[in-house]
Amino acid sequence: MDSNKRSRLQVGEVIAPFLVTTLTQGSLELPLRSAGALTHLQFRRFAGCPICNLHVRRFAAARERLEAEGVHPVAFFHSTEASMRPYQGDLPFPVVPDPERRWYRHFGVEQSRVSALHPRAMLAAVKGLASVPSNPFAGEGGAQGLPSDFLLDATGRVLALHRGRHADDHWEVEDVLALARTARSQEARAS
Repeated sequence: MDSNKRSRLQVGEVIAPFLVTTLTQGSLELPLRSAGALTHLQFRRFAGCPICNLHVRRFAAARERLEAEGVHPVAFFHSTEASMRPYQGDLPFPVVPDPERRWYRHFGVEQSRVSALHPRAMLAAVKGLASVPSNPFAGEGGAQGLPSDFLLDATGRVLALHRGRHADDHWEVEDVLALARTARSQEARAS
């Protein structure tokens, strides 16, 4: 798939492997191809986004639980490496700088002028500003981005996806763990 064209992937589609350059872990081929691996692609907003930073910190805190279910998060931000380093440089999973939104277009991740105006997004922004390193003015791309989540199996098949309608509309850790368990259960019944 041409990464410069907008896509509307659907559950069940298979994506070809693709290579990204991560902030701290070098090049990485996605989805992860090891047997039983599930790749959770998170498309976040900009580097300093308090909502996004609160969200990725929750995933960092749940790393062991996610690994136990075979889930490997990878977070994309539409900011440069330099903008991301202070906010995402210490995360225990791969994060991908994508200031040109190449991968956002590839996966059909949308934008909205009112993405941060939803009451839930405003509350999450306040919580984020109070609890995690963030700066609502740091990072390219502005506040118009919408989050999206994709769960892929080792073959690249889209097992589940969620396209956010506002800045705080994304999968939580428990959602991803439940989706992973469902995928494993379906896989066991099919074999």
